This record gives sequence, structure tokens and C-alpha cells, in this order.
Amino acid sequence: MSRLFAALTRIALILVILTSAGVHPGARAQDASRVVVPNFWDPRIRVDRPEPGPPRVVRFLTDDDYPPLHFTGPDGNLTGFSVELARAACERLAWTCTVQARRFDTLLDSLSEGRGDVLAAAINLTPQIRERFAASNLYFRAPARFATTRGNAKAELDTRTLQGKRVAVVAGTAHQAFLERLMPFIQRRESGSLASAVTALRSGDAEYIFADGVALALLLASTGGNELAFSGGPFLESRYFGEGVAFLTRKDDAGLKRALDYALQSLWDDGSYARLYLRFFPASPF
Repeated sequence: MSRLFAALTRIALILVILTSAGVHPGARAQDASRVVVPNFWDPRIRVDRPEPGPPRVVRFLTDDDYPPLHFTGPDGNLTGFSVELARAACERLAWTCTVQARRFDTLLDSLSEGRGDVLAAAINLTPQIRERFAASNLYFRAPARFATTRGNAKAELDTRTLQGKRVAVVAGTAHQAFLERLMPFIQRRESGSLASAVTALRSGDAEYIFADGVALALLLASTGGNELAFSGGPFLESRYFGEGVAFLTRKDDAGLKRALDYALQSLWDDGSYARLYLRFFPASPF
């Protein structure tokens, strides 16, 4: 994928998100009835509101180039689901906060070295990351999904339905490894990019695409993907697709982590989480 194509794709995705969020406010109520909003909170576990600590400015770190989780909007300001969830948590806790963008590959070291207090970025939790940092409750996971043409879509997909089917998948990804190991009965059509996989589907060379649910959801919500649809449900195997995304803090800042857990649960309880989710996911990856 060329840098120009990547930049144009990013702009298109941002426009999809912002159009859904701001231009058609009446559509949100309709979306709420059909978009699956994930729930990561166990109702049996309640987190007490933390005692207010000494005044401080809490510095959130993120990246500015991964819509819909975190990106720079047309006005030049940082936004996205992770960013706005961080701001909502700060408001709930009556904190003074800043949100700063750094290059994605520097985020973990920046937190470790004290250049920020919380990471609000799409970094999948792993045992290695949990060893280095404290993680809040999960607030997002990126599932894998099958997509196909609307006429071919089914609510349920099982091994019998997929037996011998031609499935386009991006080579060298966790999605390709998942199919190779757990679905050897399908015919893989390995592509160099998601765009190439979509081309294979549209040409009839493939009957399905198997890919990242977030990327597919944004494609389905765009005008260029309105003839496509998800088929079957989400795949969430952590061994292939990660444990999920949480706010990360240093381990010596346990009070900060507990406060974030309270804020996230509170935002879920009063519907704020769902409203933000519908704003940034015009088509849910779930």
C-alpha cells in the first residue's frame, strides 16, 4: 500500500466516523437498536469511588493516526474513541488532564520513563505488557470477522458452511495464522493488503474476507462498502487477536489505576460509554 493510498484511506475513514457522529444526529437512535455495543464489565464486581488525592495534572499519551480509536480531526485536535473516553473519565473524576500525541512505537517507553501518566492507545495487552505496567479494566477488543457480499451473508457461520469456501485473508497476519491452524478446511486466498482482499471478493475469486473487525466495520460503513456485510459473529481468541485494550499506568501508581477502573464502570453504568461507542463506530466490529 503506497503512502498516498494509506493517507487517502485514513482521511476517508475519518470522514465516515465524523459524518456518523456529527452530521446525522438522528441516526444515532437507529444505530443503537442495531449496533452491538460490547460490555466488558461484570455487574457482580463493583468498584468504589476513590478518595480524591492531592491536586495533580494527569497526562494521557496517545497516537494520532489510528482511527477510530485515536486520530487528528480536521480541526487539528486529537479525538477518537480512546481519547474521548479518557476525557470522559477525567470529567467523571474531576481531574485536570492533558492528552498528548506521540509516535506509536514510543508510547510504552514514554510511559515507563515518566513522560506521561496514562496510555490511551490501541495497544493490545500481552503478558509482557502486564509485567511492565498496570492495566485498567478492558474497554475495547478488536475482533476478527468474516465479511461477504450482502446476498451471501448469514447470521451464523459454522464449519459445515465454510467447508471448501474461498476466503481472502491478508498474508502474514494473525488472521492468516488463525485460518491456517484452526480452519484448514477452507481455501485461503492470501492477499498483500485488505484492499486486495476486497478486490478478490468483488471479482468472485473469494467468497469471504477474514480480517480485522474494526477495519471491516469502517469499510462497511463507507459508501464504498455498502454492498458488503458481516457474516457470522466475532472471533475473540486472545492467542491470535490479543487480550484487548485498556488504559495503562505505571505499577507504582496503583491509585490512578483504581480511579480509572471506577470511572470506566461508571461511564458504562450511565450509558456514556455506549454513546461514545456509537459516535465512533458507525458500524460495530461486534
